Amino acid sequence: MQNNHPYKKIQDLQRRIAVYDDEAAYKELFFFFFHSLTKFSAGIVQSKETAEEIVSDVFISIWNDRARLQEIEDLQLYLFIAVKNNSIRKLKQQSKTRTVSIDELAVEMDSAYQDPEAKVLSAESLQNIEQVIEHLPHRAKLILKLAKEDRMRYKEIAILLNISVKTVDHQLAITLKKLATALGATFRKKK
Repeated sequence: MQNNHPYKKIQDLQRRIAVYDDEAAYKELFFFFFHSLTKFSAGIVQSKETAEEIVSDVFISIWNDRARLQEIEDLQLYLFIAVKNNSIRKLKQQSKTRTVSIDELAVEMDSAYQDPEAKVLSAESLQNIEQVIEHLPHRAKLILKLAKEDRMRYKEIAILLNISVKTVDHQLAITLKKLATALGATFRKKK
């Protein structure tokens, strides 16, 4: 289990919503996930407004069926899968003939400047990292985002993307190797 993963907080909010109909906990849960779920959905539907609507609809259904919320073992994974399914359904409604592949999804990473550790890196290092990430295949970029930004476990990513855990591990290993090479080149230049 990864450190700093807020599973306990999520479970507490989940319990408070299910058992006590706690609206404050519901709002906290909504704002905790809204940004990452909206970005994930926007990568599928290619519209921020539609993505926000989809995420809001998922949360409305969570509230409407809150008594059963305790039955969900991994709420983060459940939310991502619900948003993925609703996003794909919405896309199919908009274009009846087109199918969507995970490899076609637009993936947008948050700025590295939001991470305190990243502030220590030089501008050149950040530029190299962003360049490597930008040139990653869509699936690799999505896996990196889900693992590092959304802090999902490999198993959760595998379930969400309908791929094996080994594929997740392999994709991340390749991506991290590319990032390490880019960082190594930056530091070699400075010596």
